[in-house]
Amino acid sequence: MTIVVGHLATPEGQEALRTAVTEARERRVPLVVVTNSKRPVDECKAETDELVSRLAGEVEVRVELGTGDLAEDLIRTATSTVADLIVIGLRKRSPVGKLILGAGAQRILVEAPCPVLAVKV
Repeated sequence: MTIVVGHLATPEGQEALRTAVTEARERRVPLVVVTNSKRPVDECKAETDELVSRLAGEVEVRVELGTGDLAEDLIRTATSTVADLIVIGLRKRSPVGKLILGAGAQRILVEAPCPVLAVKV
């Protein structure tokens, strides 16, 4: 069993990561962080190496390189790891924007093989 989270440099991505680390620590399960492969490999490797070393004392962490479709990557990873939880970040929206959830978040909520925890900043 695991907790799965996408690694994004956005404020909502960082909040999702913080929440996922807390959940993994409290549940005593590994954390799988899915990265965005649309960025240069060297940039992703340096960032994920830093992430793994920063989290090493807190939780067991594994990083997986995504394909660029974060929703698909999170669903696939959650399925293959028999995840306990997927953590996603959402940004605050205007009253009209609240009627429309982002396509990726909506897909994760509908297709996830496990519960999804949505956190907002």
